[in-house]
Amino acid sequence: MSATAGQAQSERSLAERLGLKAGQVVQEIGWDDDVDEELRSSVEAVTGNELVDEDYEDVVDVVLLWWREEDGDLFDGLADAMAPLTGGGHIWLLTPKAGRDGHVEPSDIGEAAQTAGLAQTSSVSAAQEWSGTRLVAPKVRK
Repeated sequence: MSATAGQAQSERSLAERLGLKAGQVVQEIGWDDDVDEELRSSVEAVTGNELVDEDYEDVVDVVLLWWREEDGDLFDGLADAMAPLTGGGHIWLLTPKAGRDGHVEPSDIGEAAQTAGLAQTSSVSAAQEWSGTRLVAPKVRK
């Protein structure tokens, strides 16, 4: 296998770990110079679309929300991230791993998500320095 093929496989596996699929529109909120560029590239490779930024004015399938402890009120960040989601869309909350600058305690994530009306469905090691928490709006029973 060539280095390029190996790199493409690792890029795909990062985004696929997040359950992303071809054709999805992914909005990125909270970008800064500390984000994981390999994860960002893998998202674009798997979806076939460039990431859209915070100013995007249409609906999206997934929001990647990079969040650090010092970024403010997590509830407010989640509420803002929910606005552009399509029905069935979800948020990947990406926070620095334990022991890293900006780490957000899991209890704080759970509390903010619950207050925002979101359910935590899974957590993954999203990148070398970042953990990912998948948050969805609960389905409404009819």
